Amino acid sequence: MEEYRVLLADDEEEIRTGISRKIDWASLGFALVGEAANGEEALELAEQLRPDVVLTDIKMPFLDGLELCRRLRVSLPGARLVVFSGFDDFEYARQAVGMGVSEYILKPINAPELRQVLEKLREQLDRQRLERRDMETLRRRYEESLPVLRELFYTRLLSGQLRPEQVQDRAARYEIDLPQGLWTAALVHVDGPGDEGERDELLLLSVQSFLEKHFALAGCAARVVLYGDMAALLVHLDREDRLYPLLEELERLSRLSQSYLGLRLTTGVGLLCRGPEELNHSAGGARSALDYRILAGGGRVIYIGDLEPQSAAAPSFEEEDQRGLSAAVKLGTREQAEAVVRGLMERLRRASLSQCDLFLLEVVTCLVRLARSGGLAVEEVFGEGFTGAVSVSSFSSLEELGSWLGERCGRLHDLLGRRRSDSAWQMVERAKDYIAGHYTDERLSVEALCAHIHLSPTYFSTLFKREVGLSFTAYVTKVRMDEAARLLRETDEKTYRIAEATGFSDPNYFSYVFKRHFGLSPSKFRAGQKS
Repeated sequence: MEEYRVLLADDEEEIRTGISRKIDWASLGFALVGEAANGEEALELAEQLRPDVVLTDIKMPFLDGLELCRRLRVSLPGARLVVFSGFDDFEYARQAVGMGVSEYILKPINAPELRQVLEKLREQLDRQRLERRDMETLRRRYEESLPVLRELFYTRLLSGQLRPEQVQDRAARYEIDLPQGLWTAALVHVDGPGDEGERDELLLLSVQSFLEKHFALAGCAARVVLYGDMAALLVHLDREDRLYPLLEELERLSRLSQSYLGLRLTTGVGLLCRGPEELNHSAGGARSALDYRILAGGGRVIYIGDLEPQSAAAPSFEEEDQRGLSAAVKLGTREQAEAVVRGLMERLRRASLSQCDLFLLEVVTCLVRLARSGGLAVEEVFGEGFTGAVSVSSFSSLEELGSWLGERCGRLHDLLGRRRSDSAWQMVERAKDYIAGHYTDERLSVEALCAHIHLSPTYFSTLFKREVGLSFTAYVTKVRMDEAARLLRETDEKTYRIAEATGFSDPNYFSYVFKRHFGLSPSKFRAGQKS
């Protein structure tokens, strides 16, 4: 098993050496990956090494152990923290516990005691690792939830809340076989008192069980699921001429239910569709067919094709479509945004002109909202003089309409991306300006900067590192060291004065950082510039 990474911080080299040599790290499941002589160095190393455990003294120069723990709680929330102290002081212990420190050990450090602490931490880390890696437990939980997930899938499929390209992927994930070919949806309503209210769950389950047991028709396979306060049949047919035998079979089941269950069932059947991805359109037709039960009477099968031969469920731009289009435009690639548009256009092929116009209006409205929320003028996306009134009749074909929409989506994608990049650049420049004006203040911190520019420290740190290539701490150190080098070259100021002028209250720590940065002490650096 992979060893856990340990960072050791103590200003006494003798103690660091003693701990590193007296502990058999590998046998305990650990690896000592770094040592620091002060809190500032420990903070920088922790940022680079991402240790699982940090062992730190409380009393250290430049940054004490408690402040180090406080900052690590933000940057490494999953790390285990162990604090050493030579002071038997309850206040230190209380503060350490309040910061989520795992253990508090009094000096002098006893090797057996430290081994016990490490063994305890390893057990905790092992449990955490096993919980993450216990795929069998996750699989069992997933399998237990499969019935609920499948029911939710069918509900979303019939309601049109899944994009066509999502259907087969989700079906495979939930171990549902949805072959291509002819499909139709039938919605079964239980007639009786309180028709418009919610159906008793046990009643619906009995109807579902009845349909599953007694449906029998060669050339047809039916899935029966609960759908709101109705039962739904998703029927796969091997040929178009099986539709009317299907209607006869549903009539038979309706009559049979009265004798078996004492229930009168009214079934609405939608038009045939060319794949499971279009079942929501067939379900829409089935719902419309059920609306006719007031005129046609209950207890029978009503086929929407008999009542509205030319009708088809109008394509609708659902909430799921809006989220998919918005995500592709804002977060995806230009090609992904254009692919979403092509999928939307396919749904218009069997719609009427008025239905297409309404659908197009909804899509354009979505894009207008995206532009405005991104701070863009609508004209930047749609061109000068755009009023929002777009008609399908203005285009010679669906392909031309799709190209027009795809181009607008691509343009909006590019403009929003540029706006985000500009915004990130501006934010980083503001941060650099703030650092340039405050690097002389030893209290300069990422928290103070983020309070000034109104960003969370976590988001800012990621943004700054991505744009600048250096962490906040490393960049501030570079600014201070560059200024210190300039002052050493161009002035005769004392070293302690230059330390103060570059944000260091402790001249010794300034010299330590300067030598680590340039490889020379300040005095040797100055001498080398004058020689």
